[in-house]
Amino acid sequence: MHNLDLIMTITGGFTAALLFGYLTHRLGMSTIVGYLLAGIAVGSHTPGFVADRAMAEQFAEIGVILLMFGVGLQFHLKELLEVRRVAIPGALCQSAVATLLSCLVARWLGWGWSAGIVFGFAVSVASTVVLLRVLVDNNEMHTPTGHIAVGWLVVEDILTVFLLVILPILFGAGTADSASLPAAIGISLAKIALLVGLTFWVGGRTIPWLLERVAATHSRELFTLTVLVLALGIAVASTKVFGVSMALGAFLAGMVVKQSDFSFRAASEALPMRDAFAVLFFVSVGMLFNPGHLMQEPGLVLITLVIILLGKPLAALTIVLVLRYAPRVALSVAVALAQIGEFSFILATAGKDMGVLGESGANTIVAAAIISISLNPLLYRLIGPLERRARHTRLWQILEARSKPHALGGEAVPGLHSVSRDRAIVVGYGPTGKTLVRLLVDNGVDPFVVEMNIHMVRQLQADGIGVIYGDATNRDTLCAAGIQDAVALILTSSGMQGSEETIQLAREINPRLRIIARTTYLRNIQTLREAGAEAVFSGEGEIALNMTEHMLRKLGATDEQISRERDRVRDELLGGSMTGLKVT
Repeated sequence: MHNLDLIMTITGGFTAALLFGYLTHRLGMSTIVGYLLAGIAVGSHTPGFVADRAMAEQFAEIGVILLMFGVGLQFHLKELLEVRRVAIPGALCQSAVATLLSCLVARWLGWGWSAGIVFGFAVSVASTVVLLRVLVDNNEMHTPTGHIAVGWLVVEDILTVFLLVILPILFGAGTADSASLPAAIGISLAKIALLVGLTFWVGGRTIPWLLERVAATHSRELFTLTVLVLALGIAVASTKVFGVSMALGAFLAGMVVKQSDFSFRAASEALPMRDAFAVLFFVSVGMLFNPGHLMQEPGLVLITLVIILLGKPLAALTIVLVLRYAPRVALSVAVALAQIGEFSFILATAGKDMGVLGESGANTIVAAAIISISLNPLLYRLIGPLERRARHTRLWQILEARSKPHALGGEAVPGLHSVSRDRAIVVGYGPTGKTLVRLLVDNGVDPFVVEMNIHMVRQLQADGIGVIYGDATNRDTLCAAGIQDAVALILTSSGMQGSEETIQLAREINPRLRIIARTTYLRNIQTLREAGAEAVFSGEGEIALNMTEHMLRKLGATDEQISRERDRVRDELLGGSMTGLKVT
């Protein structure tokens, strides 16, 4: 019966998440809202099917670990350093303002200071998932707004990891009133420093070595399993050996993998597992929410929304303007951060587990998150009309005049490589790929190679050729290679698995892309063409053409006859797929 309950909980949770996630996506909202609503639907506070909350929470723990591993894997110190002048003081000041306002509200409601601080921390941190979605949907990722917002979130992520470590020390059982609290904090910080040192010193040497050995097996399953073992293993060891949160261990594991050549492959192949468990995390959070709380505590929910939708944005707006950024940038950053999400749930859950934050506070966090996440994309779309109205006002012109240029726009988003105007993505660096790369360079086209052979990747890196280790069938890999702004995609391997999927994905990302593919058999040409390839070359077809030309020359045919027969053979065998192709 226990196994049946487990299967029903997982099936019911995923099914509800699929239905509500699809619905919210169709409505132009974040799918996180759908997952939270799914949790409410399968929770004990609503009629119908009720999932086992204890089981869901156990899977949610894995979701938290993998979420934090993903944060570490996507952590970009360079991006933070580029915008440190605004991101660091901005994130810290905004978090302080939101926490202070929340503490005042908590004290007004009669809560303790500890509950107010945890509640304030949860309200202060924005959702990475929601912010990136908003930036991408509005084409702001490559702008100063995108750079500042991403850097801002990096600081908030670091702050969240620190809070998850320090909260049990400050508010855990038997420590809050202890006279030895400073000593306990000192010991804990020493353990954290030792964990960080060992992770980067030992892990920095052994993890890339291990991943390289597993990658050499060419087994996707083993590579995925290895990444999951690293994330979960280091997270568990962090708690068992060093007594710190599993979230910190997972974050550090992600950072170590990030420093290796396998970071993009880990993100593309292993982290889909993270998404699955993260869905269960959001569902489990929704199961905790009692819809009746909106009727019981409407004032608390409203005040919390005021802090999120007005207090936090006003603080961010002020900070960015004081640092003399353009008002458009300041307004965009402020609105993008006017929401809360996954880390708010993690902090609220930690506070609830420690007995610091009550049911009312946790319910308020979930309600405020659902509303703020739903409103954020809509609010962001109002920036353009608001700017056009405010552009002619005296205040806007003064702010515009006093703003100074900031060198942010020339850098690529972390993980993405700078893209030249004439870039061609070459998938595979075998004999054909090697020849194509040389010809592209000789003709002024910037090649960028996607390769699954780690030794070849390192050789190309040493030769100064742009390259990424990853699977071209994955969106993240193609985006990291710069497919959005490339002029061509060339699939050089005739035996590549997933060529059709790669072509369709590339065409979806960049409709203007010129796609050239290679296949072994003539029968595959039409399939690749229908997927979106402009030209398809077949090994069978090339052999037929060369043999025909050789035979005709031996029979004394003229160049005109040979050219005519070559065109006829090409039309018969290849359907003209090799004609009409000119490199510009």
